[in-house]
Amino acid sequence: MNLYDQISDDIKKAMLAKDKVRLEALRGIKKEFIEAKTAKGSTGELDDAVAMKILQKMVKQRKESAEIYSSKGRPELAEGELAEAAVIEVYLPKQMSAEELKEALKAIIAETGAAAPSDMGKVMGVASKRLAGKADGRMISEQVKLLLQ
Repeated sequence: MNLYDQISDDIKKAMLAKDKVRLEALRGIKKEFIEAKTAKGSTGELDDAVAMKILQKMVKQRKESAEIYSSKGRPELAEGELAEAAVIEVYLPKQMSAEELKEALKAIIAETGAAAPSDMGKVMGVASKRLAGKADGRMISEQVKLLLQ
């Protein structure tokens, strides 16, 4: 079962369980998937790699919105965004811990032969491809900067 079918199936389960937060988040995911499938230049199919990118983008948006709501004194709205982000994260692969990320980046730095901050582009190119879906791009970038100093 691909991710699109799994989401559709989980929507039905959320409806039966009357889980409003989960249902809202899943409907949002399905909407994004349908838009991607019907976008101009699309083949009409949605492979799991594209679906993962969409899910990562959605989680990032929810977390950024929650930060904005919190800073503006609207904790109830922030909680809603974070609850939806948690539902979406269930469908993403497990994120790497800071220590796992650091070890993976050390290996990539050794592999590319990077030694100075000017080599960051080489490392980021390999790291973003290899660690896609396992770590946030901002975290990868920050760790690479620290390791190349």
